[in-house]
Amino acid sequence: MTVYTIGSGKGGAGKTLFTVNAGTALAQLGLKTLIMDCDIGMANLNLVINLESRTEVSLHDVLAEKAEVHEAINHTPYGVDVLPSGLSIAGFKQADPEKLRDVMGQIVDEYDYILIDSPAGISKEAVVPLAVCDEAILIINPELTSITDALKTKLLTEIVGRKVKGVVINRSMGMKGELGVSKIEELLEVDVLGIIPNDKSVVKAAALKVPVVVKEPDSPAAKKIKEIVKKLTNTEASEEQKGDTKKEGFVERLLKSLRAKT
Repeated sequence: MTVYTIGSGKGGAGKTLFTVNAGTALAQLGLKTLIMDCDIGMANLNLVINLESRTEVSLHDVLAEKAEVHEAINHTPYGVDVLPSGLSIAGFKQADPEKLRDVMGQIVDEYDYILIDSPAGISKEAVVPLAVCDEAILIINPELTSITDALKTKLLTEIVGRKVKGVVINRSMGMKGELGVSKIEELLEVDVLGIIPNDKSVVKAAALKVPVVVKEPDSPAAKKIKEIVKKLTNTEASEEQKGDTKKEGFVERLLKSLRAKT
């Protein structure tokens, strides 16, 4: 299984909608996928996707040790599972982000992919999701301020011992003045995984709480998101086929950590 944390420097880059749609696209490929809203202070993932089964329990309750993680997992009509955070300030105050590692350990064997929608910025709540992933994917907009903020998240990812898989350029309008792929790769020193165009279909689908890869699968944004997802899965498959030595994954790190405690 693979855990990706979806991050950005500031809010508004499009992390949540990418997480929802990439997770749904993975499920469409027949891969058991869970998306988690680890933005425990400003949660909104469950506001942009319909839930087939809705539980009143959230990640807040799990991190406060008031409920078990499986009580908080919701199913969607699109095949992807959702672990939402709560919306209350009281729940946020009671939640302990440090418990996230234990939560992940309870579900690690149940999914092929887990996508973590992490908080923007470099707060403690943002550090923990980066520390428990295999790799991070950064969502940026094609402007210098967004890239500068993303660079801070990249450095933070490296500080906690993880690496950035690549960046996704979101809401590209193809206008003069936007930074190009080569310049972004030069500034961030990571590969660009794909460019998602500014597409009204994304906003319309989100308003209906339906992933755009479901609502408008042939829209420009949906096609690009599916290309990015296939690139991720195909890359991992080719590495296994070549017999390359893979980096230590989340399961291995978790087991090592548990052995060290005994």
